[in-house]
Amino acid sequence: MPFCSQCGNQVGPADRFCGRCGGKQPAGGGPASGPFAPGKDPLSGVNPRTASIFCYIPGVGWIASIIVLASDRFRRDLKVRFHAFQGLYLFVAWLMEDWVLRPIFRIVPNFQLHHIVEAILLGMSIFMMVKASHEQAYQLPLFGELAQKSIAEH
Repeated sequence: MPFCSQCGNQVGPADRFCGRCGGKQPAGGGPASGPFAPGKDPLSGVNPRTASIFCYIPGVGWIASIIVLASDRFRRDLKVRFHAFQGLYLFVAWLMEDWVLRPIFRIVPNFQLHHIVEAILLGMSIFMMVKASHEQAYQLPLFGELAQKSIAEH
């Protein structure tokens, strides 16, 4: 099912205007109308909920977040952009745990604080994947505030 070229709302294949924003839809058909046609966003068939969930996958969610933020498909979808920014900030927390906390606490034997931080970050990622699957823009402490500020700046 196609999406509105203006707001990302689902529209029917024969719809000429979006039911949500009223934006005129491009005419379909022709050999150059596939997902990789020149000038067409390759993410045009990706569901906003799916894109939001991908932004929180531990280890690789940052890639999905960057793709979502760079995509024309989600340029005006504030909820998906919120998830993309929050996923990026969560990834930065993973990097800080891996590059800063882990080396520091290797020095101190039998003190495994970095494991606790890893478990918390994993729990936050899973929690946010569930929230994104229910199409909720839940703000994590600190990360959500940063994501809101990032959306407001753009």
